[in-house]
Amino acid sequence: MKQKDQFDNLEKHTQWGIDVLEKFIKFVKERTEIELSYAKQLRNLSKKYQPKKNSREEEEYRYTSARAFLATLNEMNDYAGQHEVISENMTSLITGELTRYVQELKQERKSHFHDGRKAQQHIETCWKQLEASKRRFERDCKEADRAQQYFEKMDADINVTKADVEKARQQAQLRHQMAEDSKAEYSSTLQKFNSEQHDHYYTHIPHIFQKIQEMEERRIVRIGESMKTFAEVDRQVIPIIGKCLDEITKAAESIDHKNDSQLVIEAFKSGFEPPGDVDFEDFTQPMKRTVSESSLSNSRGDGKSEPKFGGKSKGKLWPFIKKNKGAGPEDFSNLPPEQRRKKLQQKVDELNRDIQKEMDQRDALTKMKDVYIKNPQMGDAASVDHRLAELGQNIEKLRLEVQKFEGWLAEVEGRLSMRSEARRQSGLYEAQNPSAVNSCAQDRESSPDGSYTEEQSQETEMKVPATDFDDEFDDEEPLPTIGTCKALYTFEGQNEGTISVAEGEMLYVIEEDKGDGWTRIRRNEDEEGYVPTSYVEVYLDKNAKDVYKSLEKISE
Repeated sequence: MKQKDQFDNLEKHTQWGIDVLEKFIKFVKERTEIELSYAKQLRNLSKKYQPKKNSREEEEYRYTSARAFLATLNEMNDYAGQHEVISENMTSLITGELTRYVQELKQERKSHFHDGRKAQQHIETCWKQLEASKRRFERDCKEADRAQQYFEKMDADINVTKADVEKARQQAQLRHQMAEDSKAEYSSTLQKFNSEQHDHYYTHIPHIFQKIQEMEERRIVRIGESMKTFAEVDRQVIPIIGKCLDEITKAAESIDHKNDSQLVIEAFKSGFEPPGDVDFEDFTQPMKRTVSESSLSNSRGDGKSEPKFGGKSKGKLWPFIKKNKGAGPEDFSNLPPEQRRKKLQQKVDELNRDIQKEMDQRDALTKMKDVYIKNPQMGDAASVDHRLAELGQNIEKLRLEVQKFEGWLAEVEGRLSMRSEARRQSGLYEAQNPSAVNSCAQDRESSPDGSYTEEQSQETEMKVPATDFDDEFDDEEPLPTIGTCKALYTFEGQNEGTISVAEGEMLYVIEEDKGDGWTRIRRNEDEEGYVPTSYVEVYLDKNAKDVYKSLEKISE
């Protein structure tokens, strides 16, 4: 029984050891799932913030800070890959190996305890045989003793016949012989049992216990090695993760604030001339008051009155105006001069690249056609004629587009160079005649697209002082109508100085296009402003136009 109790205890302990292994396997498996999930989330995060193709975000990555962020995203993608490596290595080196080992361990444990139970059953069987032999020997001895007493009793009785006495004697001898045989059998069984018991306790059971001990020690060593592997798998990726972090640090250190600031300056440089100094207006001498040099209104010399909005005089567009929503005109005339020049140059470069692609395709097809002509078995030379014709037409169309945009580009660059020259001459004049500059007003006009047109009078010519009649006209009298117009398209006038019109609406024209692409119109006494000339169909009144031109000449 004591031996059986020991087997039960060992069986429970070894089962607990297997449970520990399985628990560790489950722990590692859940860790691998966490690593995979984390890696997936990191990859999704990196992908989420990657720039979209053909989007505005791609333009933003010309800045060093944006490129550093992109590098960080890419490194995080590699960082996620290392967590996938952790998951894969733990699965193959720990989870898979331990799972197979647990199955082998269960089979080995089952075999050892089967041998133990078999040995226990064998010794118990031997013991039972010994007990049976012992009881049989004891019974035969008692029977022989009773038979001997019965024979002696019969032999002493004179009334018993000789035959009965003989019979009792023979029975006593038989019982005595049976007792001797039982004794011999019991002695042999006892000797055998003692030998089996010695082998059981000194050979078989110790051997089984030794195997169980070795099995348990191997299990303990194996779980320890697996725990080391668990740490080593993490340690192996630390250098690569450190490299990823180093690259992120390197990307952060590559950020150049000066370069980014310069890119912003180049991207949004307008080319507008800053307004001049504001002149002092002496209201004690109204007849000598001049128009402010920096005012965005038109000078008196032009005879152009400012539009009236709600009875208050407003200038035209300020250089820093809000851009129109939606697609702009093809020639980018809605942009400031410098921005327009950049856009036109980009368009010319883009078209030239397209032409080069088409020409490369044409050259390749021409070479293919020559090969077909020399080797008809390789293909039909006439099969590429249609494509060559298409390429020729495409190249011609693209060249016409290039010519058109180059013309606009030359016009813009010419204006910018003329403006620079005018500023240089104006600065030279101001340096030579500072008093004359302070007493005269420069004529400056801002068009609704945000660009300036400057009409400078002779450098030494003084402006005529404004009269009381001019003041009264500015404040009270609106510009006369010179015709009507019909809106061909709906226009949302969101910039200062513009006016919204609806398709088909009829309005009054108060100032025709001066070459800047804008026409000044009026809806009623309080609503007037500029609209793109291409958005309206103008019907000028000849008499009113003549009167308007006469007023301009008189004011000049």
